[in-house]
Amino acid sequence: MSTRLNNLGRALSDNEEESEINLTPMLDVVFIMLIFFIVTASFLKEVGLDAQRPPSVTPDDTKSESITIRITSTNKILVDGRTVDPRAVSSLITRRKAENPEAPLAVLAGKRARTELVVGVIDAAREAGFRSEPIPISPLPE
Repeated sequence: MSTRLNNLGRALSDNEEESEINLTPMLDVVFIMLIFFIVTASFLKEVGLDAQRPPSVTPDDTKSESITIRITSTNKILVDGRTVDPRAVSSLITRRKAENPEAPLAVLAGKRARTELVVGVIDAAREAGFRSEPIPISPLPE
């Protein structure tokens, strides 16, 4: 029985060829489909919408001055060109916001300004009512 299995195994191995998967027909089909899609895509008409712009807005007569706080590299806090004590910043921002509730707040900080001063000004602004919008902090041009 063992010779019979050996002969059968040898016969199978002699008759078998290496099986390969020929990818050439598949690649031909893929390239034909690619060419078809490129050619048909160039003839498609794209539908667009005409955008109607809103009418230009003229600035109203109310003067919207921003509240700008400068923190210099020498750690001085300036509001309207005047030096302000760090403890008085909160009351000053509150008063300026009461005068003009729509005024935005901007903080300009010098390169060497102490971080705790900047954070203190931001906290004072939050206490004064600037809670909903982010407060921009920009570098102070020196």
